[in-house]
Amino acid sequence: MHAKFAIVPLVATLLVAGCATEQQTHTAVGSGVGAAVGAGLGNLIGGNTTGTLVGAAVGAAAGGAAGYNWNAIRGKLNKDTAGTGTQITEQPDGSLKVNIPSQVTFDTDSSSIKPSFRSVLDQVSQTLGQHPDVAANVVGHTDSTGNAQYNMQLSQRRAQSVAAYLGDRGVARNRLTAEGRGQTQPVADNATEAGRAQNRRVEIFLKPIQG
Repeated sequence: MHAKFAIVPLVATLLVAGCATEQQTHTAVGSGVGAAVGAGLGNLIGGNTTGTLVGAAVGAAAGGAAGYNWNAIRGKLNKDTAGTGTQITEQPDGSLKVNIPSQVTFDTDSSSIKPSFRSVLDQVSQTLGQHPDVAANVVGHTDSTGNAQYNMQLSQRRAQSVAAYLGDRGVARNRLTAEGRGQTQPVADNATEAGRAQNRRVEIFLKPIQG
């Protein structure tokens, strides 16, 4: 009985040690807390050592994302993209969202990156180069004008263009993912031009790679 509970702090300690790097101090702390909480839940659910270990692993992954310190990255990106309309916000799941508006990204009905967009992406790629423990998921969005299926395909092409650009700037391809969501996730009213402009956007979600 005592052996089963003794494994909880041991797993937490090992996960902290395995995930800690100079860049990931906060991630390590978050992983340790998540591991301890997850291990307790796993023990309650599974009632055995296997359940404890599974719970610890799940908790560590969630805690690691939530514990990552984005202050330096967010501050640098805010400074480097000033004046472009780019918005950088931390998300509830612990990721960092880089939201780039339509006037910067692509011309109408095009997936070719505009010159004004390249400067923003250059800063993102530089940041990713300085933080090899971070991955990027690129998400493309459109407004509701036109055919929904076409908009989905266009948003996918745009996301792939962004991921390819980052890859060409030296970011490892296995750290990049791309997806299009078309007109399915508006953030403003598509009935107005101002609203449609807000909906035409590219979002880059930065997340720590779980180790």
